Amino acid sequence: MQLNGKKIILGITGSIAAYKAAFLTRLLIKEGAAVKVVMTPLAKEFITPVTIATLSRNTVLSDFFSYDDGSWNSHVDLGIWADLFLIAPASANTMAKMAHGVCDNLLLTTYLSCRCPVMLAPAMDLDMFSHPATVRNQEILLNRGNIIIEPSCGELASGLSGKGRMEEPAGILQKVISFFAGGGTEADTEKYAALRGKQILVTAGPTHEAVDPVRYIGNQSSGKMGYSIAVELANRGAGVILVTGPVPTELVHSSIRVIKVKSADEMYRECIKWFPECEACVMTAAVADYRPVVTENKKIKRGEGTYTIKMQPTTDILKELGKMKKKGQVLTGFALETDNEKVNAEKKLHNKNLDFIVLNSLQEEGAGFHSDTNKISIINSDGSAIDYEMKTKPEVAVDIVNHLSELIK
Repeated sequence: MQLNGKKIILGITGSIAAYKAAFLTRLLIKEGAAVKVVMTPLAKEFITPVTIATLSRNTVLSDFFSYDDGSWNSHVDLGIWADLFLIAPASANTMAKMAHGVCDNLLLTTYLSCRCPVMLAPAMDLDMFSHPATVRNQEILLNRGNIIIEPSCGELASGLSGKGRMEEPAGILQKVISFFAGGGTEADTEKYAALRGKQILVTAGPTHEAVDPVRYIGNQSSGKMGYSIAVELANRGAGVILVTGPVPTELVHSSIRVIKVKSADEMYRECIKWFPECEACVMTAAVADYRPVVTENKKIKRGEGTYTIKMQPTTDILKELGKMKKKGQVLTGFALETDNEKVNAEKKLHNKNLDFIVLNSLQEEGAGFHSDTNKISIINSDGSAIDYEMKTKPEVAVDIVNHLSELIK
């Protein structure tokens, strides 16, 4: 049980997505968490306290005091008790009140009193989610250290389709597990505070080097690792510039600026443009080392004999960023190796002026391209190394971002 011993307040607000809170409660309990639930008065119109009380094994709190005996439901005690305050669903109304210090119900007074980190899973219609007021409220909450789990795109209660659908309970559970994997207690708030308001450049995915209008030379990078790192950084309050090669995944996050490129040359231009404005860069992209000397402007036709493509080196982006790096900036890259892993990774670390390098090996089953898991080692510039177990890529992102946060000033 990955949440054994963790104490979580689950806040439920007035949203049609409140029914998902029943599934989320059950998943949290199954993973060993102790769960106390606070519902807004309007939330009780969407799901009954009896259902949630049964699943959480605790009395559901909604009012400031009990109408039967006058006993007080102390928001102060709740805030001291919890390791995490998770609000799912978080409505636009509740988020606005949180941003501006309104406390007209027990959930909000608990929020203003709690000493633990706060995680929100917004749920609302697409126009409400994209409204400038909601966008601004999210920015305020992020800048104060709250963690926002981005809603997904899909069919909404209004009948429209777009962004605003609350993340599914299993996805929220994974975020909670990943959070606690990085520490997750009051002491861990320093790691989150270290990244708040920082600008960080992340690269992800492969590059495609054109041979002709329909063919290219590329690699099998899926972009999953880089995207996971970008989301983890954004959830900790950082502003992220994600320069991504061609991948099938779409990423929409209010704190992530996505810049799509195809070739190594395009990625190079974007990186040298943005790196001077950033406190750090995490270079996860699998950039091509070579590109064709000549790119044909018409499709190459099949012939009888062999066909030779002459190649030339691409610009070494990481090395160029290492030359540009100023005092106080943190630069890290990845080394995907098939042999002499540590030796090759350390050579890359020093040749490119990196602060640390993330090593993974294609020899490890379950690691590398397209996999949902990864097994890494982090090697520092002083030669010290930390080896990690096989984990999901979002969990690996937590480890990498934790390490990064210790170096950022």
